[in-house]
Amino acid sequence: MPFLPCAPWLCCAFLLIAPTALKAADPKETTSSPSTPTIHSVATAAKGDSAVSPWPGGRVDQWHGFVRHRFAVDGATAWVVEPRQAATGKPWSWCLEFPDAFTDRTGVLQLLEHGFHHVYLEVGNTFGSPRALEQFDAFYQVLQRGGLGPKAALVGISRGGLYAYRFAAKNPERVACIYGDAPVCDFKSWPGGKGTGKGSAGDWSQLQRHYGFANEAEALAFNGNPVDRLAPLAKAQVRLIHVVGDTDDVVPVAENTSLIESRYRALGGQIQVIHKPGIGHHPHGLDDPAPVVTFIRESFRDRKP
Repeated sequence: MPFLPCAPWLCCAFLLIAPTALKAADPKETTSSPSTPTIHSVATAAKGDSAVSPWPGGRVDQWHGFVRHRFAVDGATAWVVEPRQAATGKPWSWCLEFPDAFTDRTGVLQLLEHGFHHVYLEVGNTFGSPRALEQFDAFYQVLQRGGLGPKAALVGISRGGLYAYRFAAKNPERVACIYGDAPVCDFKSWPGGKGTGKGSAGDWSQLQRHYGFANEAEALAFNGNPVDRLAPLAKAQVRLIHVVGDTDDVVPVAENTSLIESRYRALGGQIQVIHKPGIGHHPHGLDDPAPVVTFIRESFRDRKP
């Protein structure tokens, strides 16, 4: 049985997560589309009443004590969590995958307290595929119509690193910083398992289908992995911070974060890496996520739109 990064049963070994959180963190769980209208773009959203809420349709609930709006965007479930008092410029964080896992260790709750909005779009176990990027773009347009700032703090946990970096490489002007937590930065490493990591045969097959590769050789020759697409980020001065466990044998540091670090520095980019000696892939985050929170907040200070 292959090791699946961030599978819920492993997360439970390190952290007690509510049942709803487990469902959200499991890439194999499917969420039925809400009965609310799907918003495909700003143009579509603008056709309705001009007084309509910036977060269209859907329902309102609570997320860790904050108001959350849930609605649909381009066939995917979206949500926006509102701070009690929005910070100047309406900065926001976006967890690309596993939004309900290790929330007390990743700093997202502290960012909400500091006035950040927090958002998520559930595209499933799609590995940052071309179709997922289309959905992310539609979501970004809705968020802009809703009045959020032009740049996001992306949170890429485990395989979420693929989602975060691929969105950022395509849209560097929309990103202030990326927080990668044991992030997958080269899918040849995981799920491909072509290096020292364990890999996942099932996920590797799924990834090839989602990307539309004709065969494995085409996947291995692909040059659109995060480790390959750093120049646009460096040019846009996107700041990077990674948190990694030094004994991670699922997403090995040497095949992922270390490559990002050396290549980004060579491009003149700014990156900080926090190492956790003796820690593997789990638990994600930090006992005290203050360094991540500070890094993200500083990424929004004195930045021009």
